[in-house]
Amino acid sequence: MIDVPLSALEVAMVQTGTRAVKTLRDTTAFAQGMERLGYHRVWYAEHHHSPAIGAFPPVVLTAHSAASTSAIRLGSGGVLAPNHAPLALAEQFGTLAALNQGRIDLGIGRGPGTFDETTARALRRGAGPTTDAEYRDDVAAILSFLVDEVALDPLPEPWLLASSTAGAALAASLGLPMALAHHIRPENTPAALERYRADFTPSRWCERPRVLLCVETVCAETEEEAVWRGEPMNVVKAGLLKGLSETPFPTPEEAAAHPFTAEERRALAAFRGQQAVGTPETVVTRLAQLADATGADELMLTTPVYDLDDRIHSYELIKKHVEATKAL
Repeated sequence: MIDVPLSALEVAMVQTGTRAVKTLRDTTAFAQGMERLGYHRVWYAEHHHSPAIGAFPPVVLTAHSAASTSAIRLGSGGVLAPNHAPLALAEQFGTLAALNQGRIDLGIGRGPGTFDETTARALRRGAGPTTDAEYRDDVAAILSFLVDEVALDPLPEPWLLASSTAGAALAASLGLPMALAHHIRPENTPAALERYRADFTPSRWCERPRVLLCVETVCAETEEEAVWRGEPMNVVKAGLLKGLSETPFPTPEEAAAHPFTAEERRALAAFRGQQAVGTPETVVTRLAQLADATGADELMLTTPVYDLDDRIHSYELIKKHVEATKAL
C-alpha cells in the first residue's frame, strides 16, 4: 500500500504533428486534472532547443497554472540555476509564493536544459559549463536572497534536484529536501540516498532528510496498452543511446513502427524494469515497492505519453487503485 503523497512532473512534450501552443494549453488542463484527482503537486521542467520538449519557462507555467487552479501545489522541477541570476529567481518565485499562499515550490537543478552547446552558452551569456563551486554558490545565493532581499511571506518551498551523489551531497550540506531523478538515472538512486541521509545538516528549510522520488510511470487497463503508450518515449531514449541530442516525440503508431535494435530493446527493457509501467495493480505495487525500498517521503510520477487524455487517464487509474487498496 502507498501511504506517501503522490505528485506529478509535467515535461511538456511537443507531439509530432502538433504546435507548441497546443502543448501550452495542455499544461493548464493537466494541472487542473491533477488537482481534480487529488495529486499533491505539479512541477514543470526547464528545457531549451528541443524538438520533443517545449521551451516554456517553469516560472511562467507555474504562474499560469496557479491562476487556473485553487489548491494544488505548483512549481519548478526544476529551474536551472546556472541559466539565471540568483536574485531574479528569488524575486520571481518569492512573488509567486506571496500571491499564491502556501502553494509554490522552487525546485532547483544544475544542467543546461539542452544538448545544444550554442544554446547553452546563449543562456549563460557566453559562459561555459558551471563548476561545482559555482553551482553551490548559485544555490546558496538564491536561498539567501529569498530571506534577505525578497523577504515575502510565505516563501516558496525550496528543493534541490539530484541525480547523483554530488547533487545529494549538496542538498545535504545546505539542509534542503531532495528531489531524486530516479526516472533519469535509477542506477544512482541507492548511493545518492545513502549520501544524502548520512551527510544531512538541518537548516531553516528542512529539519530532517526529506526525499521526493521521481518515477517514470505509464498505466493503462492492460499491460500491452501501457507498453504501447510508452513507446514514443522509448524512441526518444533510443536516439539518446545512439548519441543523438534529441529526436521528435512521435505518435504511438509511429513509435510502433520504429526499428529498435536488439541492444536498444535490452537497454529500454532494463530501464523500464526500474520504473512503473503496466496495469493499475502492477504500477501501484511497483510504486509501493520503490517507496518502501527508498524510504521516500513522496513519489512524483512523470508520464511521457503522446495524448493528454491518455496521460491524465494514467494518473486517474493509479489514484483510484491506491484509494481502493487503502479501503480494503
